[in-house]
This record gives sequence, structure tokens and C-alpha cells, in this order.
Amino acid sequence: MAVGIFDSGLGGLTVLDAVTKRLPDVPFVYYGDNAHAPYGVRDADDIYNLTTRAVERLWEAGCDLVILACNTANAAALRRMQESWIPTDKRVLGVFVPLIEAMTERQWGDNSPPREVAVKHVALFATPATVSSRAFQRELAFRAIGVDVEAQACGGVVDAIEEGDMILAEALVRSHVDALKRKMPTPDAAILGCTHYPHMQEVFQTALGQGVKVFSQANLVAESLADYLQRHPTMMGTGDQSMFMTSGDPRKVSDRATQFLRRKIDFIAA
Repeated sequence: MAVGIFDSGLGGLTVLDAVTKRLPDVPFVYYGDNAHAPYGVRDADDIYNLTTRAVERLWEAGCDLVILACNTANAAALRRMQESWIPTDKRVLGVFVPLIEAMTERQWGDNSPPREVAVKHVALFATPATVSSRAFQRELAFRAIGVDVEAQACGGVVDAIEEGDMILAEALVRSHVDALKRKMPTPDAAILGCTHYPHMQEVFQTALGQGVKVFSQANLVAESLADYLQRHPTMMGTGDQSMFMTSGDPRKVSDRATQFLRRKIDFIAA
């Protein structure tokens, strides 16, 4: 009955933390492709190949349902996977949907024409690959009109977080927020479009100002997953225990993960 969670590195632990709190009786298998992180500087074909390989590993671990807790994989690979690759007895879900539902205040199944929403000026902070894909803007346009999205590629932030250099990560976040505000001085809302970024949410909020609503994905994904499993109970896989897998150095990744979640985490080699 396990559910898989995939990320290019440690960022998806923010999602894992939220979903385990929301669904304490569900075992989760986490796969971090730390050997190939970050994905945000790779091309679309490379991201697709790495993502499909990781998802197959989670299927092998008994997870028929996999959450792509990596925005870059969502932007560069998910649509292609859903259209031509995923078997009918498996599901791979992304993290864009709950975020756009929250921003537009309409359910994903609502296929009525796009309409105006309360938010008008949105700052999007994401990896270079996510920004260049324009995937978020494309999905948002199906549901909302009149929303101005200004995207800022946040180079270096994921690397700094993965290495545990939070002083550098904070400096980079402030620099990227300053660059965004030169293009959009007064955003209504900001999207942390990478699951690594919630580790720096307070820094983003302070740099943006308290009047800007910051959308972070973890809790939104947790609520969306709980609803999905209630509606699709047969998608619970055969796996029956939680585990953490990595393509990188298990000891190093375990140490970093333990720092992030402030509880003992033990990764095994994938």
C-alpha cells in the first residue's frame, strides 16, 4: 500500500514531511536522485530519461502511485510521461495541480472557460529548467485570465541547499528576489516553484515583504493526495513499509536529510 515520492535530491522531503503528517497510516517510499542533482540545469530529454528511470525504480518497490515532488521533472517530463509512457495500472501525479487549484480557487476537473481570479501579479521562483519550460504559465492559462506572471530563474539555490550551505542559499535567495522585484516591484503573490525552496521560505517572505502571499506546495500536495486516495483506493501499491532510497552516497544523503527534517533519516542505495 506504499506511495512513492520522487525528487531529484532532498527538496521533496518537504513534501514527504507534509504527506506523512496528513496520512500517518500510509507507508511512503522516497527516492532521491542525488547522484544527478540538480535537474534544473539539464535539458528536457535528460530530465525525462532520469525521471522515468527513477519512477520505474519506485514501481519495483511496490508503489503503483508516484508523486513527482520535483517541479523541474513536472515541467520537463510529466506531460510526456502521461501521454505516452505510463501503463494503465500505474499513476504518476505532479505538484503543479494543487498549487494552481489553490491560486485559482477552482478544482482541476472544472473545465469551464478561464476566468479572472483574485491574484493579478504573481512572482514565480523556480529552477532555470522550470522557468524556460513555461509549464506553469501554460497550465495556469487554462484556468485563469488577466494574471501577470514574472518568473525568476534561481540558479545556485538548489546546489547550496543540497550542500547544506544555508548562508549561501540565503544570499542567493535575496539576490534573486531583488532581481524579480526590479521586473515586478509589487507582486500580489509568490510561488516557490521548487520543493527545495520551502527550506528558505522565511527568507523569501522577508525579502518579498509581509504583504505578499507566498504559496508553498507541500501542504497543498498533502491535502490533494489525501483526497485522491479517498477517491482511488485501488491505487495503493503492494509495498508495505516506508523507506528512503538514493542514487547518491547513502551516508552523506542521510546526514543532510537528518539536518533538514530534524529527525533521524537513513537512506539506502537504490
